[in-house]
Amino acid sequence: MNEISITLSHQTKQIGGTVQLTGSKSESNRALIIRALSDSKVKVENLSEAADTVILEKVLMQVHADGSERKVIDIGPAGTAMRFLTSYLNLLDGNFILTGTERMQQRPIGILVDALKNIGAQIQYISKSGFPPLQIEGKISQSSDKVHIKGNVSSQYISSLLLIASALKTGLTIEIEGELTSRPYVTMTLNMLKEAGITYEWEGNTIHVAPQKHQESVLYVEPDWSAASYWYAMVALSEKGEIFLPGLKKNSLQGDISIAGIMKHFGVQTTFTTKGIHIKKVAIDSNQQLFDFKECPDLAQTVVVVAAALKRNVSFTGLETLKIKETDRIAALQNEISKFGAKLTAEDEIYHLTTANVKDPGAVSFATYEDHRMAMAFAPLALVFDEITIVEPKVVEKSYPAYWEHLARQGFHITN
Repeated sequence: MNEISITLSHQTKQIGGTVQLTGSKSESNRALIIRALSDSKVKVENLSEAADTVILEKVLMQVHADGSERKVIDIGPAGTAMRFLTSYLNLLDGNFILTGTERMQQRPIGILVDALKNIGAQIQYISKSGFPPLQIEGKISQSSDKVHIKGNVSSQYISSLLLIASALKTGLTIEIEGELTSRPYVTMTLNMLKEAGITYEWEGNTIHVAPQKHQESVLYVEPDWSAASYWYAMVALSEKGEIFLPGLKKNSLQGDISIAGIMKHFGVQTTFTTKGIHIKKVAIDSNQQLFDFKECPDLAQTVVVVAAALKRNVSFTGLETLKIKETDRIAALQNEISKFGAKLTAEDEIYHLTTANVKDPGAVSFATYEDHRMAMAFAPLALVFDEITIVEPKVVEKSYPAYWEHLARQGFHITN
């Protein structure tokens, strides 16, 4: 595949059949840390094929292998790996430098580092305070068993601490300050720990995990609801669409199952079965005006693009964390949807979508900003417009490596 760009079109504007999604990246990355801390008691099945998960698994093997006293760990663009390893490496014997891509070195980590330092971790910033790369001296000598951490910045900071809590000498109590953003991801972490035998207490804004050992268990990773969201988008934007996604569950641990409820407002019906879900294009029967992504921010780009293409003047809230993702996703969305006449404007913490000037631009090129979700959110527009180009298409390897192959099987014509 051309690394620079690909061009997509779809002759029939119809899709159908079965799409087998890879395992959840979010579940997989948590499972890998749990497995690493379990002394082989925890087994993991159906790991994600996403690049972030592959990177994290390789790093966990690397840090446990014999080698030099100081190890340089480069996680590339893998944000979850950066946050989880920032905590995990403190438990190991050794001296580590944890770094990543240029963009990763622009993504804040200070809140998590401060929390870890408050319980005794030895962590230093190598260049800019509050940002990677980090120098971590392992074998933490725990000096406190309580931390305070803001809940509205990134739930991954909290999950990172929870994953190591049971391995700390005196356990850990986390006091969450303010409103908790992306609560389902914290719930996912705790539920997976529970499956591996780690008990916890969660009352109000306080979570307590006592020191304890993992139990013999198997963590089965459900297919990825984030990946499923792009198929919801394609069904919504198709002239006729019906897709079966095997393995997805109604009682999912993943917060992005919210896509099922959100997309019914954009003409996609979800039917849960014992073997997976059927999603089908139906008439839109909704006048809902406000959509809240506080608990599922990774769905925002997908839904904004669908709403813009369907010419729905709606509003969005809960987008606060999008500015510190792989790119400033709000700015990126504003730039790219403007190419076909849509506008996304801010009013305090609410973003309003205006579609009066939306039109088929004929041929249009969309930038991806080194962000996998930009590429996958905009690709379904080939079902609406004559021809679109996606710049840097390989970014999808971060979470959904088979994405372009799956689109080709659904009748998308893809050329370099």
